[in-house]
Amino acid sequence: MKRTLSVQLPSHTLLDMIEQAGLNGESQDPSVIVLAAVELWLAAQQKRAPAAAPAAVHGYQWKSLFLPEGTLVRCISYGDHHYASVEGDAIVYEGRKLSPNQFAALHANSVRNAWNDLYIRRPGDKFYKIARQLRREQAAADKDAHPQPEAALLPAVPTRAEPAPCPPAPATPPRDTSPGVGWTLPERRKFRLRLEDVAFD
Repeated sequence: MKRTLSVQLPSHTLLDMIEQAGLNGESQDPSVIVLAAVELWLAAQQKRAPAAAPAAVHGYQWKSLFLPEGTLVRCISYGDHHYASVEGDAIVYEGRKLSPNQFAALHANSVRNAWNDLYIRRPGDKFYKIARQLRREQAAADKDAHPQPEAALLPAVPTRAEPAPCPPAPATPPRDTSPGVGWTLPERRKFRLRLEDVAFD
């Protein structure tokens, strides 16, 4: 005789499950439905390739970018192509362990930005990709895997009290354009010519 265990489900989920089974013409016994769902889930899990044990994974961690063992690293300097590979947990070039920056600057005789100068081809890749593109793709994948919570769900952060608003400035009356005293008199000039008359003559 097989032993059975009870599984707790929220009541609304259980009722929805029984109702859906009735609509599909299947058995409405909850234990039959749950057993079928668990067996289906187990079959899907067993089809997946087993993940490698963490201790068996080797490679070089370059900031946010992981280069697994067997990755090829290419640097082009003055038209010459130089190749290094990831062996174990290091980038190895002609028997020397180098950082990406050291490898990029080795043949250039200057300080280089390794993200812009190195091309990476990981095991399974068909082509080399520039390192900055791989870093951008990795950042996008990380963002999709761990989305930021909505701002509405975040707890409210206390802020400083806002200063009281300033009272509105008094309205200025419109300018009076009606002719006043002396409006039509000739202009009082100190000199016979105005500067504008001389400058633009």
